[in-house]
Amino acid sequence: MLTNTIIRGDSLTVLPQLPAGCADLVLTDPPYVVGYRDRSGRTIAGDTTTAWIAPAFREIYRTLKDNRFCVSFYGWHRADDFLGAWRRAGFKPAGHIVLVKRYASGSGFLRYQHEQAYLLAKGRPARRPFPLRDVLRWDYTGNQLHPTQKPVSALKPIIGAFSRRGDLVLDPFAGSGSTLHAARQMGRRYLGIEVNEGYCRIARERLNAGDREK
Repeated sequence: MLTNTIIRGDSLTVLPQLPAGCADLVLTDPPYVVGYRDRSGRTIAGDTTTAWIAPAFREIYRTLKDNRFCVSFYGWHRADDFLGAWRRAGFKPAGHIVLVKRYASGSGFLRYQHEQAYLLAKGRPARRPFPLRDVLRWDYTGNQLHPTQKPVSALKPIIGAFSRRGDLVLDPFAGSGSTLHAARQMGRRYLGIEVNEGYCRIARERLNAGDREK
């Protein structure tokens, strides 16, 4: 199986080709299913339907080793859809991570100043002696490389808490490669899947550029 790379393709097609129990940690930022469009008109594949959620997370569960974790960002608008799919796949919610922004990315009845992710357990992972804080800092990326670009600095503590050096970190919705970049900086192997050719190319360019990015 290829590692330390990103595969261009649909996760629903690529994931079934991966061996069962190959990943030590899944850290991913799937579409929030909100029909997102940024100011420049960029959109995200799969962001208008929930049909992919259940089959994708069934395969994510299969590819993850026993007694390990999946950390998945999600859209609060679709919390029921995500939680239902995670539970049906076999995952058990084990915690909730909030990443606090110093700015508002939007507003409605509230000003939106955080991102959120669930910590999902497969089996019964061992507890660590020094648990990760469930509130982390979010550094603004400017979303220059991807409309929902996650900061490498916010992903590294998660990778450090739920994997070990040499482990394989899988991101089935890799976008511009922030998870892969963070995994490499943390001494992990990595494997990404991304359907968009442009973002796949950007991810490869970031990884080829080395570890200068923070």
